[in-house]
Amino acid sequence: MKLADFNYELPKERIAQKPVSPRDNSRLMIVSDSVEHKFFFEIIDYLSKGDVLVVNETKVVPAKLVGKKDTGTKVELIVEEVDGNRCKCWIKSKNPKTGNRLIFGKFIGKIVKQDKAEVEVVFNADVNLIMKKIGELPTPPYVKRKLDRDSQYQTVYSKKKGSIAAPTAGLHFTKELLGKIKKKGVKIAKICLHVDFGTFLPVRDLKKHKMHSEYFEIDKKNADLINNRKRKLIVVGTTSMRALESVAEKGKVRAKRGNTKLFIKPGYRFKMKYDAMITNFHLPKSTLLMLVSAFVGRKKILDAYKIAVKEKYMFFSFGDAMLLKKFK
Repeated sequence: MKLADFNYELPKERIAQKPVSPRDNSRLMIVSDSVEHKFFFEIIDYLSKGDVLVVNETKVVPAKLVGKKDTGTKVELIVEEVDGNRCKCWIKSKNPKTGNRLIFGKFIGKIVKQDKAEVEVVFNADVNLIMKKIGELPTPPYVKRKLDRDSQYQTVYSKKKGSIAAPTAGLHFTKELLGKIKKKGVKIAKICLHVDFGTFLPVRDLKKHKMHSEYFEIDKKNADLINNRKRKLIVVGTTSMRALESVAEKGKVRAKRGNTKLFIKPGYRFKMKYDAMITNFHLPKSTLLMLVSAFVGRKKILDAYKIAVKEKYMFFSFGDAMLLKKFK
């Protein structure tokens, strides 16, 4: 299998630049043996009493710092690991080099280590304080429009701070819709995986590509909820599925916290039995597209994407959703 096998044509105007309001009014493509077109609020019709819906309750942190080098050149940092006044981050600037001074108003940093676009910076203040004061939510590079408010890039159930990107399959849920789902007798299992900036990095070589490490945690209460379910298991998003697969053994999940570099692509053998997955439409040649291809088949996914383009669905983080359904 080659990288080109995960490519597809997408007109620019199909890349969503803002979320739908209300959230659950986005469109929903049902993909099983056939394709149906619905709205996201109709997801409840595919859920039954005793089902378990797994969501990722990670919360996006204001990890984007916008400033300039002492030469005046614009610089952007995406902060990932923080240790006091020192941090590891991704840098976007012209010819960044070790020793460069970075100016963010009264906050000054210096690049002390560099590996291409990954740098280590020492600041004149605590990095968490800096992010709290001047940090912005790091929306995806293909979203050119500024958010009206930060809450647009958080799920309504986001709780645990740590992601640099939202688990976007969950952006379609409203509190009202979740209330109706619970009232129907569906159980909500909450797990966590903090999304790393590596989710936006292109795959250059399918065989050599390595995933960046991402922190996850699944507690005993939610592991038991998943393992003791009476009916279907429906996973919300690729992040939730990667977390579950990182701790699954013989059809059960273990309570655990740690880091995962799991790369799920066609040929991968799933350790859990999933009845369905809710997901967005993903970038060409991305690891996310490979994961959903592993789940239901590459041809089925790419055929559905062709239909989505023809039917004018919106793609990527603020775009429409899919229900990849394995049950009748």
